[in-house]
Amino acid sequence: MRFNRILLSTTLVIVALVIQVSVLARLQLPGAVPDLVLLTVLGLALVYGHVGGALVGFGAGLLADLAPPADHAAGRYALVLCVVGYLAGLAKPETGRLRSATGPLVVVVGAAIGSTLLYAGVGALVGDTAARHVGLGGLLFTAALYDLLLAPFTVPLIIALARRAENDPLGETSPANKATDVASGWLSSGTGLRIGNQRGGLRMKAAKARVARAGRIKGVKRL
Repeated sequence: MRFNRILLSTTLVIVALVIQVSVLARLQLPGAVPDLVLLTVLGLALVYGHVGGALVGFGAGLLADLAPPADHAAGRYALVLCVVGYLAGLAKPETGRLRSATGPLVVVVGAAIGSTLLYAGVGALVGDTAARHVGLGGLLFTAALYDLLLAPFTVPLIIALARRAENDPLGETSPANKATDVASGWLSSGTGLRIGNQRGGLRMKAAKARVARAGRIKGVKRL
């Protein structure tokens, strides 16, 4: 990943994690907790694609695993967000532009349900039965509802920031620099070829003219 991607992703994930731990987790809402870190990963994955989404998801999940008051094994949420970020990145539009808000909202609902199921499944493998006591059905419904309500205020902003960073003219491989490099290379190569062809043509014409002159001179001398 490029430096601007790493810097933006790290900043957004840390801000989202601080808000989630210090504000959202203390609202004492019934069921699940609104997952701002998940929404941040989804927004970045829709811009960076499946590879970038997986990397951002793993890093964000690992920070969430280590941040207090985490009460589960480290790496558990990192695995969940890595998978979710990869799958969400597959929904990245080919043109890079979202035509409507329906697609991202469907991704948010699917990610909220999928991450809850995957988190509970991994917990069952390591002996964590907390989801059974709370009620998996209630967790799924509240997780999807809270994330869906929070998504319109967060995901578009994250997508806009990520796209702006992608179009940074100071980036090494930004689209503007790529277009400039390609255009300048094409112009220089095209000009060189044309000049070379013109020079070669002029040289051939000059050589033919000299040969014709020499032939005429020889013919005059013989007469």
